[in-house]
Amino acid sequence: MSCWRRASRPIRGVRATRLLSGPFGLLVLLLVCPTWAVFAEQNVNPGINHNYVDPDVSQWRGVFERDGREVWDRRDDIIRELRLRPGQRVADVGAGTGFFTLMMARAVGSSGHVYAVDIARNFVNSVVGRARDDGLGNVSGVVNDQRGVGLPVGSVDLVFVSDTYHHFEYPRSMLASIHAALVPGGELVVIDFRREPGRSNPWVMRHVRAGEAEVTAEIEAAGFALREHPEFMQGQYFLRFVRN
Repeated sequence: MSCWRRASRPIRGVRATRLLSGPFGLLVLLLVCPTWAVFAEQNVNPGINHNYVDPDVSQWRGVFERDGREVWDRRDDIIRELRLRPGQRVADVGAGTGFFTLMMARAVGSSGHVYAVDIARNFVNSVVGRARDDGLGNVSGVVNDQRGVGLPVGSVDLVFVSDTYHHFEYPRSMLASIHAALVPGGELVVIDFRREPGRSNPWVMRHVRAGEAEVTAEIEAAGFALREHPEFMQGQYFLRFVRN
């Protein structure tokens, strides 16, 4: 039975379609049909991922794994701040060339597991190959789409999103998928660029759609609570959320 038909069934003698046409209509749809809001979502940044349709992995390694890129320069600090433990299951969403994936795989050990999640199959295949070459048997690749991370419900303890949140074309859908993939009490860590008019460079102002406050509000609205905001980065921020 469709969500609309369920929502329209009689409720104690009152036809629910009256409610749907009234001021509480949106609330009724969200309660009875929770996916309605996700699929009604509009693309917030069409075309931002066109470079990743068929990426040249070697070229992008030169971009992502270079001195001067803050997440590369601070990668050891970032891994320490994640406080990973042996046995944890982690998703690296927007894994790219996979340098964080490999570091996390070593941190969680053979009893843990890391999922390299990316919309670009070239990236995913490359990361899995690098893990195999490094003798890491605890890495799996997941090719996802723009609306979800492609992971089973309750399958991970931590989701890591570095320089990728601003690439979410459907952030509400992605956050709903992340929320579902995390165990209760699981963590979401987001690293992204500070977008501050008058301070951020022109590339950030053009490329990044939302600043830290807006990103935080979006994530909290998706069922997460901000737990920590350590200040150890310059042009970027590190936010740790817990799944409610």
